[in-house]
Amino acid sequence: MLLTMHIKNIVLIEEIDISFEDQLNIMTGETGAGKSIIIGSLGICLGGKFSKELLRDEEKDGLVELTFSVEQQALKEALQRLDVETEDDELVISRRLQPNGRTINRVNDVTVTVNRLKEIASLLINLHAQHEQQTLLKASKHLEILDRFGGEAIEKRKEKVREDYRLFKDLFAKREQESMDEAEKVKRMDFLQYQTNEIRSANLTEGEDEALEHQYKKAVNAKEILEQANQIYQMIGIGTSCASEQISRAVMSVKRMTELDPDLGSMAAVLEDVDGLLGDFNRELSEYMKDLEFDDAEFRELEERLNLINSLKAKYGREIPDILNSLAAFEEEYERFVSYDAWMQELDKKCDAAKNALMKSSRELSDARKTCAVSLCKTIKDSLCDLNFNTVEFEMRFATSDTFSANGTDEAVFYISTNVGEDLRPLYEVASGGELSRIMLAIKACLANQDDTPTLVFDEIDVGISGRTAQKVAEKMSVIGRHHQVICITHLPQIAAMADAHYLIEKNVENEKTISNIRRLSKDEEIEELARLIGGAEITETTISTATEMKGLAEQAKIN
Repeated sequence: MLLTMHIKNIVLIEEIDISFEDQLNIMTGETGAGKSIIIGSLGICLGGKFSKELLRDEEKDGLVELTFSVEQQALKEALQRLDVETEDDELVISRRLQPNGRTINRVNDVTVTVNRLKEIASLLINLHAQHEQQTLLKASKHLEILDRFGGEAIEKRKEKVREDYRLFKDLFAKREQESMDEAEKVKRMDFLQYQTNEIRSANLTEGEDEALEHQYKKAVNAKEILEQANQIYQMIGIGTSCASEQISRAVMSVKRMTELDPDLGSMAAVLEDVDGLLGDFNRELSEYMKDLEFDDAEFRELEERLNLINSLKAKYGREIPDILNSLAAFEEEYERFVSYDAWMQELDKKCDAAKNALMKSSRELSDARKTCAVSLCKTIKDSLCDLNFNTVEFEMRFATSDTFSANGTDEAVFYISTNVGEDLRPLYEVASGGELSRIMLAIKACLANQDDTPTLVFDEIDVGISGRTAQKVAEKMSVIGRHHQVICITHLPQIAAMADAHYLIEKNVENEKTISNIRRLSKDEEIEELARLIGGAEITETTISTATEMKGLAEQAKIN
């Protein structure tokens, strides 16, 4: 459940901390006090838009931070699958907006992408904003609601449909690509034969191109290399003044010196080593110069071979192994065309088998959905009766799409009748604003019980309702609060009276600045706030008495 919420430098909020309780948390306040800022900040921390316009002070960071208690083993395992570990059964999600517009998203101090943050947050909390009930007017959402209610049983069948659909699509695309008339087939075979002959006739070997490039580079630079080598050879190895001759004379001299002074033997040895090294160098340089003697015919042959290899690379692959792989692919395709009719018949069989498999898995998914829909609609209907829909009928009707998709072939729409004698009609044609609020509440309750979402947040679920209906909604919220943490913003005293924890959002002027704050109310303050909701600006003894009675009845209803 959500333990605490920290908001800093967001619109009218300088800095506040809210500690929530389990069960039903109610937030009330005057219009414009900042209730929407609280819900908006919550939405930000769940991955919503976080823009610089929301910063109270544009030179300071804006921050929203949520701390959750995570005790359910199933929830811990779901988080672990997302590589998220809890510390002491707690998890912290935060979003910080810097003045430069950069947003930093963290889960337990680990920076994450906003998409990963949304994925993690969706396991912990479900936010029902004021506009969300309008999604019920979209028929496409009805099937999504059913699938969520169906949980793992539906998801397994959907995954099978997705796999079958991918195979179906790939095979039919391949058949479309491979299908051609006789003239096209002959033309393609001729071209394949040309390509294979072109590569085969080159007699390529792996590594050949690198060796030829090395030889070619030497050949192109041979003239300059030979000139430099000749100069070196002249300086070191040829003539009476060359280095080798001079060193040889020096060796003879130093030998004579050692006869006169034996202590000079080590110097003589060093000079003899130098003489030997120069001799070795001269021999190697002479052999290298002989190897540089390329004739024009050899050079042209080398150049032509490289041009052929580079031409094949441009057509069939960047390296020789790529070209040889292309050759194998061309040969395989050619052989396929040799037995084209048999190949197409085999491909047709695979396509038919894939289509039949997809039809079967789609039918199994549809059957599972229809079975699940009976349970869902009964559960929703029961919840709607609890919410003062006394004569409601609720069902889901299915149609089959003309085309396949990764989601099966089902088209499904909720149908409802709220009055005796009225035919059931599509939900999007019938429901008013107040009815949509209650229907969405009923659906949320069903889904929450199914997927074990720990925390549910409702932003003004009471839109368009009053009186007895409001009382029924309040009781339903209290029932949901027994199994989930519920956080709700409301204007209705009937709902507020059911609070297990009641918070007041208020706006004050401090130091010529308007600031929104939130505080938890004491029992006496709860009565005063209920009286305000009942009677408006003027609170009388009568409204206080009514508020006291309403709170007492709410407490009794919770016991019952």
